[in-house]
Amino acid sequence: MFNYLPPLNDHNLPYPDTIHPIVVHFVIAMVLFAFSCDVIGYFTRNTRLYEVSWWNMLVATASIFIAIIFGQYEAGLAQPYEAVQPVLHLHTLIGWSLSGIIAGITGWRYVIRSKTPEKLPVSYLGLVLVLVTIVGIQVYLGDELVWVYGLHTVPVVEAIKEGVLQ
Repeated sequence: MFNYLPPLNDHNLPYPDTIHPIVVHFVIAMVLFAFSCDVIGYFTRNTRLYEVSWWNMLVATASIFIAIIFGQYEAGLAQPYEAVQPVLHLHTLIGWSLSGIIAGITGWRYVIRSKTPEKLPVSYLGLVLVLVTIVGIQVYLGDELVWVYGLHTVPVVEAIKEGVLQ
């Protein structure tokens, strides 16, 4: 069965480079932009920005699940060594949690948009600020996985294959 799968390259991937960071940066940008539109719209009373924010959150909700699928797949292919496992597990836990948090906030936003599209509660802005903070922590952990622990970098992949990292 494994003969039909594509061979892994020097990054230990069946395709040229990691896809998870590409999709997840899209999600990060959309969440941050949605929050920025909400805050600017709230203080300038420009309700058109609320519509921009809504669509960004809706697309971010769908996109985070794609990011998680590729993240799980690529984490498995990375063959994480012992030192990286706690950070990878925390990154995975927060990632799955963010999918639920973003979906829940987007659902709440839909209700707000349906009932009072010209107003945004301060409690919503506060919750999205918490979301932005969690996203920031997640970004830090993802950066740590690549820049400190070197997941899917050629030297680390070679070290794992040679048995240097366990």
